[in-house]
This record gives sequence, structure tokens and C-alpha cells, in this order.
Amino acid sequence: MTSVGDRVSLRYRLPDGLTDVVGELAALSPLISVRTKSGEMVHIAPADVVSMRELSHVTVRNSEIRELEHAAALAWPGTEQHWCDGWLLRAGPGIGEGHTSRANSAVPLLFEANLHALPTIVDWYARRGLPAWLALPERLLPVKTPGTKPTRVLVRDITPDITPEDVPGDGTLRPTPDAEWLRIYERAVPVEVLTAVGTGEEAGEVTFAAVEGAAVGRAAVTTSPGGTRWAGLSAVRVAEDSRRRGHARAVCSALLGWAATRGATRAYVQVLADNSPAATLYHSMGFRLHHTLRYLRAESLLPHA
Repeated sequence: MTSVGDRVSLRYRLPDGLTDVVGELAALSPLISVRTKSGEMVHIAPADVVSMRELSHVTVRNSEIRELEHAAALAWPGTEQHWCDGWLLRAGPGIGEGHTSRANSAVPLLFEANLHALPTIVDWYARRGLPAWLALPERLLPVKTPGTKPTRVLVRDITPDITPEDVPGDGTLRPTPDAEWLRIYERAVPVEVLTAVGTGEEAGEVTFAAVEGAAVGRAAVTTSPGGTRWAGLSAVRVAEDSRRRGHARAVCSALLGWAATRGATRAYVQVLADNSPAATLYHSMGFRLHHTLRYLRAESLLPHA
């Protein structure tokens, strides 16, 4: 999904062939308008568009993707972790059915991570009765297979104007989710997986926000190897009969305020590519694309596959 304000690469038809333009999306109707880096405005009829791809707002290096993914992996470490040739393997009880891919997958965090480790990764998960899912951030490994759950990783700064606050009404912030939080969340993720954060010396902090009977959310603050304190927002869910009342925004604002008190200076969310309502909310809160990732079964990349 693309929105006004996104940076895009767009290919479109001209009378004598195809051409491309890169810039900020200024309008989607009646014409698609793109403002280039030089300030030129290019207007294109929607019928002439061949393809449009969202780009990060600034140039993102591979090392920056690793830094953010390291912090994000610590925010959902599962209850068991293992390092294998630059990969962080994560697993937890009750999540083998894919309830949360983030806490039950291997992610290539170090530069030396490569595909030679796949047999060992497959064996590690098999011994736990789990499928060997890989979380593959873009550009870090030469894997062309599309995979599943295409995900956009969006980021924003935590600015000085963000102040600590509880969610409105009867809202609360607590270190563990209670029965009401779990009821609204509706996903069968064990509490020990939800509350896990950090591994070993890389400790983190986690909190759970709720608007009573209406909405919930989770935030984890972890530190990347370069020292940045990242706040990861996740598990934001609004009860069906309480939607479109601003509860999700209130929960996210409260979580960002809490993260600011824990020294976080940047925030991220991971949004499935087809989740347009969530993407619209986070875009309105200043989050912009950093990179993408997808999930893939490790077994599918083994030679015999």
C-alpha cells in the first residue's frame, strides 16, 4: 500500500516506451503526481502506471538494517535462543503453529550469516518439534524466493514532544498482560513469550497498555549493537465493537511516551504488507518505511528441496 507522502519508484508508459520516476508521492487522484528530488512535479495518468514500489525515505545501508533487526529480535526473543554462525534462532512453547513468527524464527543478524548454516538451523528446530522459519530482511542474503508474510518495517524518531502518559479513561500500563488484555488480544500466544525481552546481557524492558474493554498494545525497548535505544510497538489490537474511536492511536501514543522515559530515541513497527488500516494509522503518526522482510521455510532452500 502506498500513501501520499511516501517515497516511490514509479514506472509508466510514454508514447514511445517506458520510463521511471523516483520521488515523493504528492497525489493519487485524479492524476498520480510525484515530486522529484529537484522539485519537479511529474503527473501521470493512473492507466499509464506499469508498477509502483515504495522506497525508504532516506538511503538505508545494510548495516542499519542489521542494527534495527537486532533490536527487533531482542524484542521478540521467544523463551529459548541459540546463536548459529551469525543467525539468532528463537523458539517458544505453544507457538509452533505460527501464532507469532517473530518469536519462532531464525534471523541473520551478523555479517557472517549465510545459507551454509541452514542444515544446522533445520535440525535445531526439528529437535524441538518446530518448523524452521527464517525471517529474511531485504538485501541481507541472496535469496530470491518470495516467501510468506511480506512485512514493512516502519520507523520514526521519538521526539522531545513525546511525554509519558497513561492511555485515556481507565487505561493502564503494566509489566505483564492480565486476563482482560489477553481477551482483547485474542491470539494464543503464551504469556511467557509475550513478556520475554532481551537475551543474556542484552536486557530490555517491556510494557503492556490497555484501554479497558477496548484496545491493547505492547512495547519493548531494546538496544541495538550500535547503542541506539529502539522502541518496538506490537500486539496493537482493538475490539471489533470499539474501532474507529481513536483507541489504537491512544495506545500507541502511551507506549511511545513510556518508551521515552526508558531512553528510547527511535521507534519501529512491523506491519504486514496487506494490513492497510494499520499502515494508515502508523503513517499518520509519522512512521515511514525503513526496509521490508518476509518469512521462508528453511527446508525449502536445502539442496534436496
